[in-house]
Amino acid sequence: MSTRNVILYIAMSLDGFIADTAGDIDFLRLVEKEGEDYGYNTFSSSTDVVILGRKTWDTVLSFNIPDLYSGKKVYVISSSRKGQDGNAYYYNGDLSALISKLKSETGLDIYIDGGGELVFSLLSVKLIDRMIISVIPVLLGGGTRLFRPSFPLQSIKLTNCLTFSTGLVQLHYELIK
Repeated sequence: MSTRNVILYIAMSLDGFIADTAGDIDFLRLVEKEGEDYGYNTFSSSTDVVILGRKTWDTVLSFNIPDLYSGKKVYVISSSRKGQDGNAYYYNGDLSALISKLKSETGLDIYIDGGGELVFSLLSVKLIDRMIISVIPVLLGGGTRLFRPSFPLQSIKLTNCLTFSTGLVQLHYELIK
């Protein structure tokens, strides 16, 4: 049995922001190209669990995309919401315990869909195994940082680097444990 990996799959501006100062992610549209999904569908099919923060969840819901996480178990990390909404479970327990439980179960990889607070929490306890970061060719100058300061030093290894005609660069990293 292979171990399930916890994989961050996310996009950021060249200067490291996942949302602008208003919390918008409209800058992602700069690289939209018909027929190009930057490997998302292939990646998504390798996962069966999605974990995301409540603010990211609210953003995802605003897209009104039916069946976005169809067939996946979704955990929304929230200190204020409780219960279940469709296939999404609001979770306010210990993040390490959740990851440990999920990794002990049989299944596909675990997809971390953001946002900044969740990424910081996972990096703080070294729970991310791999990262796929798409860098959008734009400088936002401010907003929500992907990597907040003060998590422990972690060595990473670049495993792949893809470039696309839109200027998007996708970096694949493995965290060295």
